[in-house]
Amino acid sequence: MNYVQVNAEAAVREMLKSVGHRISSKSNELVTIEEEDYMDDGSIIHLKLSIDSNKGEAVFDFAGTSSEVYGNWNAPKAVTAAAVIYCVRCLVNVDIPLNQGCLAPVKILIPEGSFLSPSDTAAVVGGNVLTSQRITDVIFTAFQACACSQGCMNNFTFGDDTFGYYETIGGGSGAGPTWDGTSGVQCHMTNTRMTDPEIFEQRYPVILHKFGLRENSGGDGFHKGGDGLLREIEFRRPVIVSILSERRVHAPRGLKGGKDGARGANYLVKKDKRKIYLGGKNTVEVLPGEILQILTPGGGGWGSPL
Repeated sequence: MNYVQVNAEAAVREMLKSVGHRISSKSNELVTIEEEDYMDDGSIIHLKLSIDSNKGEAVFDFAGTSSEVYGNWNAPKAVTAAAVIYCVRCLVNVDIPLNQGCLAPVKILIPEGSFLSPSDTAAVVGGNVLTSQRITDVIFTAFQACACSQGCMNNFTFGDDTFGYYETIGGGSGAGPTWDGTSGVQCHMTNTRMTDPEIFEQRYPVILHKFGLRENSGGDGFHKGGDGLLREIEFRRPVIVSILSERRVHAPRGLKGGKDGARGANYLVKKDKRKIYLGGKNTVEVLPGEILQILTPGGGGWGSPL
């Protein structure tokens, strides 16, 4: 087991040395990169990434990140650690198993009282499904690895006192230096699959009007970001609907001149055709004949469009 950890540590150190040397020609120089992105409420995730090109070590310092929030997208420290180790493993060019060796060359600093290290009484349900993906976007942007992806799982639930239904909805992934983003996928997390339309309508009081790609929602670029999805559901009896989503205010950013992906949107269409914007996070009572529209974000593009 010790060899497995030593091998993983060596692979991560080699990757960090390579990144540091790519940024600076001086092999013994400490390379510092600062990057930040925003949650839809304006909360900032700030990262100061310091890479020791000689030792192959890195410090991920999240000082400057916003304070604990009243909402439910606070994230325990373990979420940030998981995002860091995930990104590090993605950046390594060899297949290494998940183990402590991956983090041996890495130090993670998270300010106490920030929404990445909240109090024990803070609401954290959105930290795993929303904030984790923004942390990931910030890290990959700092490494200039790929453009931002849709940035959330588009959590959607509905039900009443007798049943409940929960699904997550994909979007567009970010483009990279040699690839286009992928359309209609979950990116960076989730092990969930969507219910087949026939089963969905048979077992639940719904009519699925539309489900497909949200064309041209991916950011333009030399490599184009993936497109998001459009999902339109009519309800046949009164239910409570909840949406927990992000990237409805701040779009998934492109890189190297690539354009941003389209922001997502959530709407409730009333029986008289009035269209009501629900924002990124909401819980509403829905009546028979009313329709929920969910438009998920596209991924950012990479490189200037031709």
